[in-house]
Amino acid sequence: MPRPAEATTGRRFQLVLKRALDVTLTVSALLFLLPLLIIVAMCIRITSDGPVLFRQVREGYRGQRFVAYKFRTMWMDMADPSGVSQTLQGDSRVTPLGRFLRRTSIDELPQLLNVLKGDMSLVGPRPHVPGMRAAKRDYRELVPYYDARLEMLPGLTGWAQANGLRGPTDDAQKAKARIDHDIAYVQNFSLWLDAKILVKTAVREFITGTGH
Repeated sequence: MPRPAEATTGRRFQLVLKRALDVTLTVSALLFLLPLLIIVAMCIRITSDGPVLFRQVREGYRGQRFVAYKFRTMWMDMADPSGVSQTLQGDSRVTPLGRFLRRTSIDELPQLLNVLKGDMSLVGPRPHVPGMRAAKRDYRELVPYYDARLEMLPGLTGWAQANGLRGPTDDAQKAKARIDHDIAYVQNFSLWLDAKILVKTAVREFITGTGH
């Protein structure tokens, strides 16, 4: 079982700086991205009925639940608020615009609001829905040390995503690898690692467009 992260004075100081950077960078990002966010919101309203934002309950720091925001990418009558029924390649529930938003990860940008609220950080383990399943099993059953990933705020992106471990969790080994990467991040957190993850994510998701 992975060892718990040590709450050293240096680590606590870095966490304070992490929050300050989260707020500063998020406000800057929202101002810079505002025209894009408005255009995406208009396109969603024009191309399908329903709200612009999709709200879903997720597990956060130490299991605390919060409402996460995303741009809606599914037809309104086919969306699954519980998140238990995962999206698969070529899923008919996803709108044509939604496929583009998912591929470029633009659908995740409203979670910048969650970062401002303090529910999330820019970098951390991605927040899962309660009762998340992997390889047709409860994630906690598949990975007994699953909850160790909850010892930091969830992130807009994380070490697992920066290394290509995202999308459906139907493969047990990949699902476990994702949790192992999350916990490795928790144990080895540093502001330098955060910067590395943000750069890798920008290249992988927004430039090469490998999102799901």
